Amino acid sequence: MFRYLMVLAGCACVSVTMAQEPPRQAEAQTATEALLRVQSSGEQASNRLQVQTAQERDQSMQRWLDTYKYVIPDFYRWTKMTSSNN
Repeated sequence: MFRYLMVLAGCACVSVTMAQEPPRQAEAQTATEALLRVQSSGEQASNRLQVQTAQERDQSMQRWLDTYKYVIPDFYRWTKMTSSNN
């Protein structure tokens, strides 16, 4: 009976310890989340108003419209890349 209680108490301690530790995230994910938070909060936003000239707006709109000129193929051809293809 004593052994059973000791095992049960040991499991409870391990589960409490595991519950208190947050899951470890990859560094890249943490950095990305930090950058997205800064971007969405506007903390690092410029004080200067960002404006476009009419010519810049026309050029960017034309670039966007030009993307629709390319046909999307029905099938993509995949080639296997190996280190010997370099």
